Amino acid sequence: MLKGKNVLLCVTGGIATFKSAALTSKLTQAGANVKVVMTDSAKQFVTPLTFQALSRQPVYDDTFKEQDPTGIAHIDVADWADVVLIAPATANVIGKLANGIADDMMTTTLLATKAPIYIAPAMNVNMYDHPAVQRNIETLKGDGYLLIEPGAGYLACGWVGKGRMAEPEDLVVLLERHFQPKEQPLQDQCVLVTAGPTQEKIDPVRFFTNRSSGKMGYAIAKKAVELGAEVILISGPTHLPKPKGVKVIDVQSAADMYEAVIEHFDAANIVIKTAAVADYRPKEVSEQKVKKKPGQWMIELERTTDILKTLGERKQHQLLVGFAAESENIEDYAKKKLESKQLDLIVANDITEEGSGFQGDTNRVTFYFRNGDEEKLPLLSKDKVAEALLLHVGKLLKGKRHV
Repeated sequence: MLKGKNVLLCVTGGIATFKSAALTSKLTQAGANVKVVMTDSAKQFVTPLTFQALSRQPVYDDTFKEQDPTGIAHIDVADWADVVLIAPATANVIGKLANGIADDMMTTTLLATKAPIYIAPAMNVNMYDHPAVQRNIETLKGDGYLLIEPGAGYLACGWVGKGRMAEPEDLVVLLERHFQPKEQPLQDQCVLVTAGPTQEKIDPVRFFTNRSSGKMGYAIAKKAVELGAEVILISGPTHLPKPKGVKVIDVQSAADMYEAVIEHFDAANIVIKTAAVADYRPKEVSEQKVKKKPGQWMIELERTTDILKTLGERKQHQLLVGFAAESENIEDYAKKKLESKQLDLIVANDITEEGSGFQGDTNRVTFYFRNGDEEKLPLLSKDKVAEALLLHVGKLLKGKRHV
């Protein structure tokens, strides 16, 4: 899988730098073209000559050293790479990248490349656990960097804990998997996803809403792109970054979401409704802020349009998936919703269960299929739940399940 692939290895300064020399050798033996970029700190541990000899390529360590006057080195190397691996990745380079700092050959190259970037941290356990480092890592993950979790064990500093760079053999396997042909069961499919809460206006400063964060829907949209789909995400108000490669349509109220969904419904092959849409809205909305008065304030509510039921009645070629976030009688309510809304699949979860409610990063769900099949998943990250759901959707599209 690595034969002929261009691997850019970025080496920063730490005792784990010696592992990067071994990694360079293994990647070269596997048939990869390896170019190495080093920081000045990395050269304090292993010389550039070592990497040059192992890779049979020049080593890049100076932004202003332009050996070829017809090009710009850090741009040319950035464009050359099929994949980038930062190993080891120190707290320093993680912090720089998280804040967009480009002050040497490595960071200018990393900000210029369009290739996938893996980061393999290596540092003292206390450094790794520091809130600033963890915050920077989360920022990088949000920007699309791919984290390779460090191992735990005896560290060069004498501490025992998490902070060991992944072993060269494991990194080679990871890069081989990166280049394996990826199954894309949603290739050429248009997936419409709704996510987040809605806000139903009371007056210019108040509204009714709910605790939905949108994380589940955003995870589904992101994973659907990876599986080959064209994705339209209709999102209520959230603080989440927009997934790359996804067309995002921002809405506020249930009525806004209904209009956006109907507009794009006919073009969709798959519709996944994760949004927590308000069932009721104020019957009257004040144009001015309602002032505080003695006694109670009564607000009359009216029903909003049931978007999922409407889609079930209108669907023709579409595969329709709904969610049932319940606090009791989970299975009963989910199955009734599956039938009444004419769904092909419903995803149910108990919002009162720890790790399975709104706003968290995990979920424990059960899939209920129209043909009567069921599948319970353990507590998983929402990314993993999204992957499991979409793989089932892919099977339904292929007719492996009869719905």
